[in-house]
Amino acid sequence: MTTRSWLSLYALLIRTSIKSRMQYKFNFILASFLAALIQISEFLMVAIVLYKFGAIQGWSMHEIGYLFAIMTLSKTLYRTFADEVHHLEHYLINGELDQLLTRPMPVLLALMPQKFRIMLGEVLQGGFLLWWSLHGMMAAGQVGWSAVPQSLYIIVTGAVILFSIGLSTATFGFWTTRITELQNITEDAARTAAQYPLTLYPKWMSSILLIVVPVGLVNYIPSLYILRGELGVWVLPALAGAALVCLYLSLKFWQFGLTKYQSTGS
Repeated sequence: MTTRSWLSLYALLIRTSIKSRMQYKFNFILASFLAALIQISEFLMVAIVLYKFGAIQGWSMHEIGYLFAIMTLSKTLYRTFADEVHHLEHYLINGELDQLLTRPMPVLLALMPQKFRIMLGEVLQGGFLLWWSLHGMMAAGQVGWSAVPQSLYIIVTGAVILFSIGLSTATFGFWTTRITELQNITEDAARTAAQYPLTLYPKWMSSILLIVVPVGLVNYIPSLYILRGELGVWVLPALAGAALVCLYLSLKFWQFGLTKYQSTGS
């Protein structure tokens, strides 16, 4: 099959999953509202502290709100289209991955649209926070309208980087089966840490968040250029290059991991 055929099949699987989920519209609306409420409350706790003290190491409330927004929207984009990568442990334990292996399509392409989620709550929360942050900084003359397309651009590159981290973490499951604890470190803890300026952390930790688990490339590094004019315009194409390298390496690792997979029945 051609690439176009694979993408058409992927789109069909997504539509089927959406149709199945939308049979329970009230549950979808309620879950979206609660998700948005939980997400925004996390930033409000930080905002209260910032309102009291003004800034954290020179980073204003709007700037940290921007870091939160970019990370939230990048994660949402990744988890919308590839959420089941994060839940690979379930497929390994229950043997459901065997069913995907028998399908006449790449395993990853078959896995990604399973239980497709429309993360409306996270989109609303992240979108509002992004608008609020940019509006405040525009009013202060810190950024111009060019920050809007640049922000959309880094949300996409950030989603690719987060997907690559998630896929690499999930691949370890072919050896360990259980990966929840590892995901708590590489995805949840690392992503939470990157919602704040990396200058808050010791150099060894910030280096890990930029190189080993590169969540700092999602929002912190691009924000230095977009919000503060630091580093230089080369940052934006460099981010695209970094995202492609991360994606390539994670896909290669995934393919290698598949060769080591042993069925629950073997």
